[in-house]
Amino acid sequence: MLDKLETIAGIRIPDSQMARDATALVRDTETDLLYHHSRRVFLFGALTGERRGLKYDPELLYIGAMFHDMGLIDSHASETERFEVDGANAAKNFLHSYDISERDIDDVWDSIALHTTPGIPQHKRPVVALVTAGVEMDVLGIAYDDFTDEQRQEVCACHPRGLKFKHGILSAFCYGTIRKPHTTAGNVKADVLEAMDPTFKRWNFVDTILNSKWES
Repeated sequence: MLDKLETIAGIRIPDSQMARDATALVRDTETDLLYHHSRRVFLFGALTGERRGLKYDPELLYIGAMFHDMGLIDSHASETERFEVDGANAAKNFLHSYDISERDIDDVWDSIALHTTPGIPQHKRPVVALVTAGVEMDVLGIAYDDFTDEQRQEVCACHPRGLKFKHGILSAFCYGTIRKPHTTAGNVKADVLEAMDPTFKRWNFVDTILNSKWES
């Protein structure tokens, strides 16, 4: 029933064949927690774009939001890449089945690959910036007060956070990275494993420099 709603908090959900196919794929592949989170990321990202007066492609934003955590799922996870890159690659492969330009595919790829790398996405094109803005709002509460009570309530009424979303999303992050801890080097998922995996040893940039094979 929720997927049939055309507008949530004033944001129209894309209803093209591509968007419907993406929704069906994510719904069938991801957990309920990640599916509802991804839809909220789109809505909060789109609301941010409206508030900032940005011109963005809603369909591309939707694909970026819906695929941004796909790399946490076993069927789309590689053995060596960051989960963000796995999700970006899944979106890229999906988009190649549709009439989408390479530049637009690159924007979606960047929006997913960079969404856990603070300080960069906001300087990129709108789709990239807004996927991260949606993630930061839903996971970290960044810019929480820039949204109205009505906007937050309507988004969460249609796509509930539940009582344990904070712990649930941390568990999903942990599950998606614990088997390849090297992929957390230089990104925020190192914080997750440090908190949740007692065997985890954080990669250290300074040690890597000082212990390299260079003599000086």
